[in-house]
Amino acid sequence: MREQITSRHNALIVRLRKLSASRARRREEGVFLCEGPKLVGEAVKWGAGVETLLVSRPDLALPDLPAGTRVVEVPEDVLRSVSDVETPQGVLAVCALPDLRPPQALRPGRYLILDGIQDPGNLGTIWRTADAFGASGLLLVHNCADPFIAKTVRATMGAAFRLPVWETTLEEAARLLEQAGVPLYTTSLGPGTVDIRALDLTRAAVVIGSEGRGVSPEALALCRQTFRIPMESRCESLNAAVAAAVTLWEMARQDG
Repeated sequence: MREQITSRHNALIVRLRKLSASRARRREEGVFLCEGPKLVGEAVKWGAGVETLLVSRPDLALPDLPAGTRVVEVPEDVLRSVSDVETPQGVLAVCALPDLRPPQALRPGRYLILDGIQDPGNLGTIWRTADAFGASGLLLVHNCADPFIAKTVRATMGAAFRLPVWETTLEEAARLLEQAGVPLYTTSLGPGTVDIRALDLTRAAVVIGSEGRGVSPEALALCRQTFRIPMESRCESLNAAVAAAVTLWEMARQDG
């Protein structure tokens, strides 16, 4: 039986607006929002723990929801008051936030360390690409954008429900990788840098630096080797998400 809510001042709607606006609130409650039929379908498919569903279009086909999911019909303007996009897609879900602490031990594999990535769209795009190329997980250090703000989740196109992401310190990330026997590399134009194709990346972790400052000196100091992505000499660098995509492709190619 669906509930109906028509007021923006309803307690549930007020709560969802606070969740949409506040990273601290999402962490406190252990939930996040995702919107649109595609993402909601992915959330259900991959067992994201859908707690509540807001629906503004009664004719919208919904996936088979877990038992106990609260389904609430609302007018379009009420859904718009919660959504962070101008034109909502008719359905919004409240999902359980996964554990963002890294495991006590990492399995050998292919990882990215995201070093201060600030743009949610870039973070989501890197996450989606890492999932597509079979990475084992993402380690976020130095105050990256919130992986579970709506814009990031939207940019992952469902990868947020499949590929783990962990928030940690650079030192802890390096320790876990060393313990797993996974060497750490990064892009750089400094002395001793080698072509990316000269490295064995079948079991490795690569640091992707922030959009503004690049790889932090602390991360650079922890890397076993630096590499460059071949490009025209007139070009100095790539966007963080593009550099990550090229790196992930090369990692997957070598492992293929």
